[in-house]
Amino acid sequence: MATEDSFVTEDAAAFRDALPDGGVLLGLDLGTKTIGTALCDAGWNFATAAKTLPKGKFSRDKAALQEICAARRVAGLVIGLPLNMDGSTGPRVQASRAYARNLAASPDGLGLPVLLWDERWSTTAAERDMIATDTSRRKRAERIDSHAAAVILQGAIDRLAGGLF
Repeated sequence: MATEDSFVTEDAAAFRDALPDGGVLLGLDLGTKTIGTALCDAGWNFATAAKTLPKGKFSRDKAALQEICAARRVAGLVIGLPLNMDGSTGPRVQASRAYARNLAASPDGLGLPVLLWDERWSTTAAERDMIATDTSRRKRAERIDSHAAAVILQGAIDRLAGGLF
């Protein structure tokens, strides 16, 4: 769904076309209490976990994300879409889509293209990786959302950079 001022899609090819010169992407894992963030390089090679932000009022969330986007010159957003295991949608999917539309809208939002990316298994994969590196339970709890955001973003950039559509 795109308007003159916003672009939100689940189509990786359309998102890639909206970013013809690549650029740094910000990945988000939207939780009920926190927002995990991750960033990738401009060439879309690798994603790295970044901050985990407390989730609050949208205006405060948006300001924190704007700060990250400005500091890193972010070209687009990849937001995890929490589909059910059978691929169906529920209330969390609708909430994520609404959040994405609000972030994409200009001038009130970030005004960046947004790709909604299937996040099934992202938290499980992130936790498995953190256990493999012997990360303590306490540190896993603090960092899981940002690592899940990195898993989401890595999946998206693998698709975007590979160009297999």
